[in-house]
Amino acid sequence: MTSRLFALIPCAGTGSRAGSPIPKQYRTIAGRNLLYYSLAAFDACLEFTQTLVVLAPDDGYFDPRRFGALRYAVKRCGGETRHASVHNGLLALAEFGARDDDWVLVHDAARPGITPGLIRALVAAVRDDPVGGIVAMPVADTLKRVNPSQCVAGGGDPAIPRIGATEPRDHLWQAQTPQMFRIGMLREALVQAQARGHAVTDEACALESLGYAPRVVQGSLRNFKVTYPEDFALAEAFLTHDAAR
Repeated sequence: MTSRLFALIPCAGTGSRAGSPIPKQYRTIAGRNLLYYSLAAFDACLEFTQTLVVLAPDDGYFDPRRFGALRYAVKRCGGETRHASVHNGLLALAEFGARDDDWVLVHDAARPGITPGLIRALVAAVRDDPVGGIVAMPVADTLKRVNPSQCVAGGGDPAIPRIGATEPRDHLWQAQTPQMFRIGMLREALVQAQARGHAVTDEACALESLGYAPRVVQGSLRNFKVTYPEDFALAEAFLTHDAAR
């Protein structure tokens, strides 16, 4: 049987760094709920069997009226970490007929710049890959390792962060989402990573902890993650521009 495509959007976080009185995925940006843009991008890809949004069990902000006729399902099975929310979401996909050999694309709710084109580029590049892969961007900025206790000539406050070293950026890429893997492989990798005490910051990290080397596909600068307060204005600017075209 042909492997099918599923999308999983973990949406159980609080977004504390965003400085928002409500979870950032529910903030209004360019007239829409932030989460709307991720759902709309996957909704435009009719080749997906199901898109599943994973909410916290006590989520009181999700309002289906904000998403119109978009196609998606919701499960209130989110955990205290992204790791737990994704794992629980993978288990929940079985209720929609997902098999271990089907593909799942995990995407951050706070990346409103995702487009159907980028989703399809990842699928086209990875669908025949034995491991899977992610979208990412080569690091463009100079990287500094900061050491708060760095010695300062003539004294100085040791609590002030100072540059300890400049790190080479050759071959460094900044991971984005979606990240695309076989459902069974990803679920097992998450379980094994937790059992071994590995910190899992994204899905690829879980696969890497088992010795796999996921493929990297060129992403997009507009696919950045809304994380800090000033990011909302930037997202608003390009989404408003998109709507005006």
